[in-house]
Amino acid sequence: MSKRLIINCDDFGQSPAMNQAIMHLLEEGKVSSATIMAVAPGFEEAARWCSRRQQQNVGLHLTMTSEFEALRWSSLTGDSSLHDDGGHQYKTVKEFEQGAQTKAVLKEIVAQYERVKQSGIVISHVDNHMGSLYGMETGRSLLPQTLWRISRWGLPSRFFRYIHPEDPLLGSLKNIERPVALGSGLADTLGVPIPDYLLSHPFGVEEGETYDRFKQSIIAKMYSLPDGVSETYIHPGIDDPWMLANIPHWEKRVWEYRLPFDDDFTYAIRDASVELTDYRYVQEHLKRPRVKSAGRLLKKLISS
Repeated sequence: MSKRLIINCDDFGQSPAMNQAIMHLLEEGKVSSATIMAVAPGFEEAARWCSRRQQQNVGLHLTMTSEFEALRWSSLTGDSSLHDDGGHQYKTVKEFEQGAQTKAVLKEIVAQYERVKQSGIVISHVDNHMGSLYGMETGRSLLPQTLWRISRWGLPSRFFRYIHPEDPLLGSLKNIERPVALGSGLADTLGVPIPDYLLSHPFGVEEGETYDRFKQSIIAKMYSLPDGVSETYIHPGIDDPWMLANIPHWEKRVWEYRLPFDDDFTYAIRDASVELTDYRYVQEHLKRPRVKSAGRLLKKLISS
């Protein structure tokens, strides 16, 4: 089997500093895709750029949280259950899971999709900011409702079919195998294509971490990449004084912007026989038969 990798830039539209980095990476073909935040302050700038270029590899980053103290935003629908006392989206996933009403979330999901679509972007796929819809903090998952909506849009989604045991986040979570199997089975049943693996790395700067150590850790992943289609995500940003002063771990954002241009990283991808791909491949090749998938999902649901 081949080893295919999607490199997605999350948080497109978060800020001018992030927009500049992601636009450059997309222009140079150094990444596979990006996903845009319809609620964030830099959305209009990013959307105009995408529409003008008819960019074909930009997806929807469903955003229900606003995590940075110095950079806040609110929902599109304005429902009070989606906001904290300051009128912004919740800072944490736990607060969102505890406070948001299901009907309000589903209405917001549609509103964010419509805003991106009406901006002129041909949406390539859908993912979720901070995993807020997956029930990772309290167990209150809105993944079934989200996948159903994505199926109505006819788009692929960032979920995943298997857990890579070496993944620092997913590989460390206990009792995750059954929820993942049920989630991927539901995606198959609804006709939503998904990648095989989702590969993570720490969002913030680890103690003692340098750019070179970060680079080597990502290069090592290229040589241990599993067969199939994997996605990994970055949050690249330019070296901006205000962002460095106000947004935690912004230096990591600068590293993630620098990495795809690094000759060592480019060589490692080629040397490890990794093929960069995008969600068009997922859409065309990874959809499973729905009837058979429904049968398998039913067996999983009734099994102990």
